[in-house]
Amino acid sequence: MSLVKLKVLKEEAIQLLIRIINTPSISKKEKKVSFLIEDYISKYGFHIKRKYNNIWTESTNYTKKKENIRTILLNSHHDTVKPGKNWETDPFTSIQKEDKLIGLGSNDAGSSVVSLIATFIYLSNLCVLPYRLILSITAEEEISGPLGVRSILPELGFIDLGIIGEPTKMQVAIAEKGLIILDGISEGKTGHSARNTGVNAIYIATKDIECLRNLQFDRKSKLLGFPILTVTQIQGGIQHNVIPDFCSFVIDIRNNELYSNEELIEIIQKKIRSKIKPRSFHSHSSFINQRHPIVLKSKLIGLKTYGSPTLSDQSIMPFPTIKIGVGDSIRSHTPNEYVLISEIIDGIDIYIRLLKDFQF
Repeated sequence: MSLVKLKVLKEEAIQLLIRIINTPSISKKEKKVSFLIEDYISKYGFHIKRKYNNIWTESTNYTKKKENIRTILLNSHHDTVKPGKNWETDPFTSIQKEDKLIGLGSNDAGSSVVSLIATFIYLSNLCVLPYRLILSITAEEEISGPLGVRSILPELGFIDLGIIGEPTKMQVAIAEKGLIILDGISEGKTGHSARNTGVNAIYIATKDIECLRNLQFDRKSKLLGFPILTVTQIQGGIQHNVIPDFCSFVIDIRNNELYSNEELIEIIQKKIRSKIKPRSFHSHSSFINQRHPIVLKSKLIGLKTYGSPTLSDQSIMPFPTIKIGVGDSIRSHTPNEYVLISEIIDGIDIYIRLLKDFQF
């Protein structure tokens, strides 16, 4: 494929992103955008597979005679969060202001989607690759939904390495905090508020919350620091003159690679009186060996490595992964979300430099 063709792919990537922004794709409602992306990739002759609103395809220009050919997965998501109320423009209409492209999902993660697509098409048209390449653009990432990438992983076969497209300023996240969501439930006994009767469930909950606030973990990751625990919601009581017999609260935990999710849940339950019920604990902390060839190649071409505090689909992939993508995570989920067109152009170049001559 000529340099002129690569230039065309970059131009098409910008136009594709504009169309993606203009097609609402809030989590669980990604059908239209998934077909839009499928139609674009299909015009280059790739056979697209689909499950729910997830699509994927693979390259054919790898050395088929070689036994145990390695496989690299390129993955990003096309769903978005719901827009907030403080947008100055229509979040579902792309606005271009010089180098800036504004619109919901432009930064998270539309720019990585189109950059990975351009990279996949470019690499798939080289004479031969020393590995098989799979491209998947998937759904429900923003809600960690069951019908997202988790639903298709068994159908992709064995994956040796995943490249996860999320806004990282094209730096390489070689570790990522996991997520545990717990529902805390305190139980008391009703009584009249004018009398000293009953057992106040809110008092039980607040005592436990104060304990959790002061809970310290002793294992510190070099890349991810300590686990972070935050109580983010609380609800209790039915009316002002009734001692509440029930209070619930939500615990958000961002884990490092030094604790298993199950271990942290056990530690927390032993510290508090309230019962805890895991709502979500399948999102594990991710960590790739710093001597892995993809990490060494990243450093060789001048990319910075770091540990990421934010969660992605990387957390549910049971194989080595890195997270690298176009844009800046600080812009994600914010009013007037944007990406720079120059960031997309540079991102495609960096993805290609990272993978074109990559060897396991």
